[in-house]
Amino acid sequence: MKVELFPPDSDTEPRHWVRHDQAFAMMLGPGSIEWGSKRSALEQFAYAAGDLALCDRHQGEWVGLMNVPHLQLGISDAALMAASDEPNGEVELRPHRKFADSRLGALATAVHAEMVAGFPSGRLFLDCIEQAMALALVSGQALRQRPVQISRGGLGPARLRRIRELVHARLEGDLSLDEMAQSVGLSTAHFARVFRKSTGETPHQFVLRQKLERAKTMLHAPDARVLDVAVACGFKTQQHFAQVFRDICGISPTGYRQDFLGYEATCASETCSEDIPYLVNRGSQSELLTR
Repeated sequence: MKVELFPPDSDTEPRHWVRHDQAFAMMLGPGSIEWGSKRSALEQFAYAAGDLALCDRHQGEWVGLMNVPHLQLGISDAALMAASDEPNGEVELRPHRKFADSRLGALATAVHAEMVAGFPSGRLFLDCIEQAMALALVSGQALRQRPVQISRGGLGPARLRRIRELVHARLEGDLSLDEMAQSVGLSTAHFARVFRKSTGETPHQFVLRQKLERAKTMLHAPDARVLDVAVACGFKTQQHFAQVFRDICGISPTGYRQDFLGYEATCASETCSEDIPYLVNRGSQSELLTR
């Protein structure tokens, strides 16, 4: 998915724009754009923050004054075809110079937040967002489409095992949705649907949870630097790792390790009996275990 940020442009000279990928835009503030199929017949459209526009593909449009900041997203043919179950060719969408769609708006907002943060979540996050956008566009704006085939089953144990093995082998890298789907011989859109049905999580949520489980194990070592743990678990920055860890686990990585090491020190000083139950603090959860 191609992500572009356009600031307000004060140029009033009409320009002819042609895009051959399928793009749509979300307005980031109030303003207006002059659009038209002819240079001599431009029409001004007023926008509020959150309004959407779906570009006219291949045909081109004349654009005049464009004094509104907006995020423009290019959706790949592969994502659109997978969402419509088309074997080849292009999915034709109905162009709109102004429309509203709550699903697309929420997804575009998530992409904008990710862009502002410097894309810390990696390729898989954007792949999942692109696939969700393609499904929303095909279901709401397609001129020609085939019914989307929804699988009633899920992934079998062997395929789930292959996915887990792939994820664990690539935790440090930037795994894509296509790679996960190809590893079990499924199309990207079909894989995303049956994976969630099988696990109750999106592929991105699943991978994120595996990263945090590895991080917890690494944080048990008192000499492990938080930065090294973040890098080993595939996070681009220590700040993003700490934020994700806190959001999901309810505690910072440093706090989690202090809790764990504090328990270890207490247990050692009290010479814990082999048969006495003891309480293990794991972030925001506690477990009662027996030695």
